[in-house]
Amino acid sequence: MEHYYQRLFDYIEEILLLPETDKASIRQLFKPVFVPRDTILEPAGQVPRYHNFIVSGHMRNFYIDHEDREITTDLNEGPRFFTSYFHFMNQTVSHENLHCITDCELLRISRDDVEVGARRSTTQKDYTIQILQKHLEEEKNRINDIATLTAEERYRKFLRQKPAIVQHVPLQYIASYLGITQRHLSRLRRGTAS
Repeated sequence: MEHYYQRLFDYIEEILLLPETDKASIRQLFKPVFVPRDTILEPAGQVPRYHNFIVSGHMRNFYIDHEDREITTDLNEGPRFFTSYFHFMNQTVSHENLHCITDCELLRISRDDVEVGARRSTTQKDYTIQILQKHLEEEKNRINDIATLTAEERYRKFLRQKPAIVQHVPLQYIASYLGITQRHLSRLRRGTAS
């Protein structure tokens, strides 16, 4: 399981250098978990219990709208932290489902252990704030893209930024994430392939 932790250390060290004491704390507080594909890791209607680091695999957040449609709000692959951020941090009931689309290797930390780590660690607060800011910026950009770019421009940008997701994630999830219909996405894919 050491490769799980090394992947997390490498991810954090793109932001700041981790002292050995903080690495030891991470090894103690983050638990390795294997989750099989098509598993709802945290269902809507509950307070999210864990902050997940995706070592490998593909995950999404989605909710069910008033017309009983699944709306994908976040779609990602490892390495990356992944949860229903607002609800996890504030310990409120989430309307989102956390879904492992593929088999996923994760490191998970509970909300209580986040507090323990914050007291022990010299760097956790700094990297947590920077990672959260990065996530919020990505979400802001996605919302801006939906408002200002055409469907084709959104799809082309997605292909550039996340090419592996297109190979491993069903089209309906990608279409929902991009704010277009699956039929329109299929047409766009045919157009970019030719």
